[in-house]
Amino acid sequence: MSLRPPDLPSGKRRLTLLGATGSIGTSTLDIVARHPDRFEVVAFAAHKNWQKMMVLIERFRPKFAVLSDHAAARLLENELKHRKTTTTILAGDDALATVAALPEADTIVAAITGAAGLPPIVTAARHGKRILLANKEALVIGGAWFMNIVRANNTVLLPLDSEHNAIFQCLPPVDAARGTRAHGVRKIILTASGGPFLNLPSEKLNGATPEDACAHPVWKMGQKISVDSATMMNKGLEVIEAHWLFGMPPGDIEVVIHPQSIVHSFVEYEDGSTLAQLGTPDMRTPIAQALAFPERIPAGVTPLDLARMRDLSFSAPDIERFPCLMLAYGALRAGGGATTVLNAANEVAVAAFLARQIRFTDISAVNRQTLAAFANVSAPNDLDSALALDQKARRVASERIAHLPAPDFSS
Repeated sequence: MSLRPPDLPSGKRRLTLLGATGSIGTSTLDIVARHPDRFEVVAFAAHKNWQKMMVLIERFRPKFAVLSDHAAARLLENELKHRKTTTTILAGDDALATVAALPEADTIVAAITGAAGLPPIVTAARHGKRILLANKEALVIGGAWFMNIVRANNTVLLPLDSEHNAIFQCLPPVDAARGTRAHGVRKIILTASGGPFLNLPSEKLNGATPEDACAHPVWKMGQKISVDSATMMNKGLEVIEAHWLFGMPPGDIEVVIHPQSIVHSFVEYEDGSTLAQLGTPDMRTPIAQALAFPERIPAGVTPLDLARMRDLSFSAPDIERFPCLMLAYGALRAGGGATTVLNAANEVAVAAFLARQIRFTDISAVNRQTLAAFANVSAPNDLDSALALDQKARRVASERIAHLPAPDFSS
């Protein structure tokens, strides 16, 4: 069942790391290196960064390494011919599913971003693996049918997002394990930094560049999630994720702006108590919590110095500045396949913005127009139908982008 506290095995946790070359992968491997007596990497997977993968192979000596890009995999394999390694190199999307199901690995760290990360996560769930989930799309695209697979295979699902991991830590130990609404909980409150444009005058958002959007004031993240933070779509996707992880309806999931990123989320109880999880903004904290759960291990994170904190501020999000957040709430309330459509449209729109094909403010417009084109669309009931709907939505989003005027970022 989702979020069931696992029993610690007698030996090491044996990991398959999906997204090894990204920021989550880097933080995970930092913790693995600090605790070689507790963790061992069986397999790495990434898209096409073969140079970084080569460094990781030489350091951690996994049994398998996968690059979904075939050309990059060939380059990696050719380079490793001149080095002493026993790692087997695999290529392609099918290879991702192969390492997600390896009998040698008991834990899957799911850190491949976007819809591309969904198939291997589904494979891992079907094999009853312990999944440390950093891929929001598994729940945004998968929703009910993915959670049904999780429950049917007694899969352990532990959240790595700092906000959802904070909520998990603030729920009662028994109820947190159920994947349904915990007894006595009134609502959950997700904190958001507000991103790099929190205080930028609204009239200047049209001219925001990809470099501006990726300059997050607190967190160091990949480009896609950085842009999502700037639009607050990232928080919208987290609202959808929280709905499925914790069984909370959208009306009982609140978002507040907290620029300091010290409080990672709250759980409000019926008796008036509100519990919060605080910590230095460092992804190694939630990763270490999930890796070692139910124990605690050092993560190399600088502890909070509460005496030196001058203030912790909170405010409601400006829905005019951040329309993507409301689009996510609307898609969740609409049900059906709306969240699948929204995620697909957003991935296409963000990629177009990063490629300087559309303006920053066009992202929300493309998302809204694509959602409108799929009004009342039925919910997918399996991986194939979810990916089919994802592709249809991508085509519509691309058509909307083709009709937009090219932006001028030179001014």
